[in-house]
Amino acid sequence: MNLRAWCASAACGAVLVLAAAAWSPAGTYVRSLGDGELRAAMAAKDADRSLLDQIREEAASRYVPPVDASVDRWFRAIPGYEGREVDVEASYRATLQRPEDGLTFRYKPVAPAKRLADFPLEPVYKGNPAKPAASLMINVAWGNEYLEPMLETLRRNEVKATFFLDGSWLKRYPELALKIKEGGHEIGNHAYTHPDMSRLGPAQQRSQIERTSSLIEQTLGVKSLYFAPPSGSFNALTVKAAREQGMTTVLWTLDTVDWMKPQPHAVLAKISRGLKPGSLVLMHPTYASSRALQGIIDSAKQKGLSLVPVSETLSEERLDGAVESGR
Repeated sequence: MNLRAWCASAACGAVLVLAAAAWSPAGTYVRSLGDGELRAAMAAKDADRSLLDQIREEAASRYVPPVDASVDRWFRAIPGYEGREVDVEASYRATLQRPEDGLTFRYKPVAPAKRLADFPLEPVYKGNPAKPAASLMINVAWGNEYLEPMLETLRRNEVKATFFLDGSWLKRYPELALKIKEGGHEIGNHAYTHPDMSRLGPAQQRSQIERTSSLIEQTLGVKSLYFAPPSGSFNALTVKAAREQGMTTVLWTLDTVDWMKPQPHAVLAKISRGLKPGSLVLMHPTYASSRALQGIIDSAKQKGLSLVPVSETLSEERLDGAVESGR
């Protein structure tokens, strides 16, 4: 085809396209718009594109990368922590709803590549230090005098803890265990007869954990997710036995050593000094911990830490939730 023929063909094609547009619904809409309306529509489209560009540009600086779970030489398995990124479409819609507030951002979580579940045979001593949360681990195997006062302090401050129950104690005091559960607290496994787990064979270790798990389910109707070895004594068989029953072996970051009957002010000073994001604080229903508990809660608040059950401190989920507003 020579140039003259090609030009003629192109001209014909253009005429057909224009004719189709003129008689299409879109063409009818365009013809119905005056010059001012057309300019306004184009300006609105440009404004939308500009708003999206602003959000996308700012999104890069607001990106928080996730933290992978890892294994530390001293603290063993450390949970991961979600990152977050701007949800551009959701932020765009939120800004359009209230343009007078300026840019409004919505976020979505970014999961870490490695998770705590990737290290099933490692115990845990603390949460991720990037997460502003800490937990009270209250081991119950003996002594009831200060249990209810501690529950009242937790209730008054709207704090939830994790209580690790010895099976033989639970068998004797099911009504007290029920009060713990009714307080909204998490229930963990603390073996059955408070043995030195490291001195037991595989079958005995499994029995200690299994008997208590079964009793917790029968008595309280909950399944324990965490096992706290009595006196912190364990070995690789302990971790394996707990894992086979669906539990993570948990120890502590900070110890009140309240069984040695220290003064409450000494307990408070020690815990307040060491309390950090991810801390797991070991205590028992004793006079010292009962009297120091309010001060420990106050200290956590002053440090901007949320006192939550162990499962929440060890969770990779961000404390600010999967979606958040911000400027």
